[in-house]
Amino acid sequence: MENYIDLLKLVLPAMIVEHFDLIKSEQNGERLELYFEEKNTPPQEFKNRQLASKGFHKEIEVQDFPLRGRFVYLHVKRRRWTDRESGEIVQRDWNMVSKGTRMTEEFASFLKEINQY
Repeated sequence: MENYIDLLKLVLPAMIVEHFDLIKSEQNGERLELYFEEKNTPPQEFKNRQLASKGFHKEIEVQDFPLRGRFVYLHVKRRRWTDRESGEIVQRDWNMVSKGTRMTEEFASFLKEINQY
């Protein structure tokens, strides 16, 4: 159902749609809560290693652009893998949250832009 994925990419950060599965959504008054878990696809930089999924890091909450008059909060669980040979824990290097904020980089940039006027 490619049209569904393409539509999600228009309203959510594209990297979320590409690398995470939407697990559930909830509407709580003016809040839209979207819950994501990272897909079990090992990072490309570790493709030559034998990795086993070992669960998730602690969930983080990120505020995103409002949609249809609702505040949008993304609940994101990042996956971690263990190298079967060395026992080392590996993960993707995500820079999803803008420094000093609890918002996505795109949303923080948007707010900075409109504050200049």
